[in-house]
Amino acid sequence: MANGMLEVIIPFLLFFSLVLASLGSLLIYKRLPLHHRDEETHATVKLATNLFVVMTSLVLGLMISTAKGTFESIERNVHTFATDLIVLDRSLSQYGQETNEARQRLVTYIDQELTGTWSGKSGPSINDVAAERLLIDVGNSLRSIKPKDSDQLDLWRDLLERFQKVTEQRWVVAEQSEGTIPSPLIIVVVVWLVLIFASFGYRAPRNIVVVGVLVVAAALVSGAIYLILDMDAPFSGPIQVSSAPLQRVIDDMQQ
Repeated sequence: MANGMLEVIIPFLLFFSLVLASLGSLLIYKRLPLHHRDEETHATVKLATNLFVVMTSLVLGLMISTAKGTFESIERNVHTFATDLIVLDRSLSQYGQETNEARQRLVTYIDQELTGTWSGKSGPSINDVAAERLLIDVGNSLRSIKPKDSDQLDLWRDLLERFQKVTEQRWVVAEQSEGTIPSPLIIVVVVWLVLIFASFGYRAPRNIVVVGVLVVAAALVSGAIYLILDMDAPFSGPIQVSSAPLQRVIDDMQQ
């Protein structure tokens, strides 16, 4: 789930659906025909509910594991990306003053990544066209350098290899920013949760305590779904991959 709005919309819709299903079942129970309220029906509903509870628990566990894996993987890749940038900058500095333009463009590129990816204004980093163009400019600056001797030629080739590595790592991070939890799985979990909450209202006492418990339970479940979806989108929401590694790169390059 890459779209930040969906991370919020889905839990809100889920909350209202759970409240409506549980309270609706609570309100209409007394109006059901007698043969829909007997012990056999209640036992069947209870068995089906237990099945949905077990299946939903397993799927939610899978979603949590997937989201956690995505978050940790992209966090590692961001650190690797920052390391590659520092090594590239140190190599540019070692080459000489001919790389000053490339180094300045590299700083501008990192600033854009910080602004575009972590500000939440430009969406996932894969859609940050401005950052991509700035990185291309860094490569163009490197290719425009004319080595004067064999030593500089070796350094220049090493610079191009390091730049290529930075470019590849940038796309590794960008591709992961879209999230990995499939939409059909989310839809299935939502439907199961609605059925479970509808069963909670079936044959439950009609009092303020029951209503309060159902509403609170719906809020907690919706909140859990929100956190899972937010963790699966590492560059938006309250749970984000830290921008500190790239910020340290900027600080190191400007010393």
